[in-house]
Amino acid sequence: MPNITLYHNPQCSNSRGALALMKAAGIEPQIVEYLKTPLSRAEIEDLISRSGNTASDFVRYKEAEAKAQGLSPDQDSATLIGALTAVPKLLQRPIVDLGNTVVIARPPETLAPHLEAMSEHHPG
Repeated sequence: MPNITLYHNPQCSNSRGALALMKAAGIEPQIVEYLKTPLSRAEIEDLISRSGNTASDFVRYKEAEAKAQGLSPDQDSATLIGALTAVPKLLQRPIVDLGNTVVIARPPETLAPHLEAMSEHHPG
């Protein structure tokens, strides 16, 4: 089974839910508490590119810091990635790096089909 990384905020119920789903599936992910260990611009760019989503999908626009910076979904990727790099709290959560793909597991149930596919390809 590939190394799985959970970009985790323990204060977030969705993040805790994703971790619980992984543990129930027998997966012990590597946990990165991104508020304590912020991601570099290159790491954020890599996660976005492998997710199939846009930079805009990774931003928490409801956070006060996003509003203070005037961030909006129609801004260019470089601006949004710069904001994510500067203010880790703006990063959508949880993010799960499954090796071959990256999933924004919000709600956590969006992770379930990926976990099922992994267990089918890597039985017990």
